[in-house]
Amino acid sequence: MSLNSTLGRATPAAVLASLLLLPVSSSAAVRAAGNWPAWRGVHFDGVAHGANPPVEWSENSNVRWKVALPGRGTSTPIVWGDRVFILAAIPTAGADRQQSTVLAYARADGRELWRRVVREQAPHAGHHRDHGYASASPVTDGDLLIAHFGSYGTYGLDLDGQVKWEVDLGDMQTRNSFGEGSSPALDGDTVVILWDHEAEDFIVALDRRTGRELWRQARDEPTGWCTPLIVEHGGRKEVIVNGTNRVRSYDLASGRPLWECGGQTANAIPSAVGADGVVFVTSGFRGSALQAIRLGGSGEVANSGSLVWQHNRNTPYVPSPLLHEGLLYFLSGNNATLSIFRAADGEPHVSAARIEDVLGVYASPIAAAGRVYLVGRNGVTAVLKHGTSVEVLARNRLDDGFDASPVAVGDDLLLRGRANLYCLTRGE
Repeated sequence: MSLNSTLGRATPAAVLASLLLLPVSSSAAVRAAGNWPAWRGVHFDGVAHGANPPVEWSENSNVRWKVALPGRGTSTPIVWGDRVFILAAIPTAGADRQQSTVLAYARADGRELWRRVVREQAPHAGHHRDHGYASASPVTDGDLLIAHFGSYGTYGLDLDGQVKWEVDLGDMQTRNSFGEGSSPALDGDTVVILWDHEAEDFIVALDRRTGRELWRQARDEPTGWCTPLIVEHGGRKEVIVNGTNRVRSYDLASGRPLWECGGQTANAIPSAVGADGVVFVTSGFRGSALQAIRLGGSGEVANSGSLVWQHNRNTPYVPSPLLHEGLLYFLSGNNATLSIFRAADGEPHVSAARIEDVLGVYASPIAAAGRVYLVGRNGVTAVLKHGTSVEVLARNRLDDGFDASPVAVGDDLLLRGRANLYCLTRGE
């Protein structure tokens, strides 16, 4: 939650509780209201406050516009004002080189406003068959757009596509050449980038305005794909990072390690979400792990009172959880099998309920206007009523497959498919 006018039905008590943990600073949240500035939205929890996207759609109804996309990419679009920004890797003739490309589209009609090729080179490594060389989502504060292509550079651009700075952090060597996927996190003038791979690992903070390195902290992790979560608690901002070996927290200002917690599975991909002074961390490869960790601890917290509750069944492999109004939604593996838990104590309301017709899920669920949106890889999106039971309001099919997470802004729902970018809206 935030303190802005888009809270809708939030009660004063809920607003007060939100002060315990803010995934972005309150001033930044106010400025970003009505936009979708990062992969998981304004507060990095998947909730679109103030949005009212459609419940039903098809290829022939409620499509505001649909545009064919160049190249390949599984990164989620972001929205600021009247523009939609995406990243793509476009193969050149012979497909031996890739153009790392940033694109801007008009939100009103899908016109391409500009594209900027920030680098062209032959890839030094491969990638998983289900994604490519543009899997990280961009992030913006309305002033600069941060586009992260991993081994192919990190760039700061203005919203007209002019490159202001560039940073090369080296070449990643990912496990089994599965490729890269961690997105940058942005808070104020600090950009945080995770660099977990099979060689020297680190987490690094850059100055948003110049790309200058602010701090770097060594890590000991195998390849990872989570995106850092930045939270504020007790007057201090922390960076929460999921990992196979440990979940770790770092001080945003200095990079100093604050606390850590063992207990996740291998290939820890989902990013954390948080509220009311607690962060929720999940993983689901060759095992299951969900940990609710109270902020404010130090050192190892796995055997302390900081570990509020935990769960070890039916947790997600790729999709991150959704946290909305005290309920934690999460999927099992990469399947449309949904659990809904009470965030405060882990009490299950729904345990591993199969959502029919949705086959395979990489996209992280979002919430808007009292509804939850689950997007399947097979082109089917289930729209559920937000609450403690499963009530399917609609199942909608499009002629594309979807791995990127959905975006809800105003009356629009944006879906980035493998071939097309859709803008779906109500009443058209």
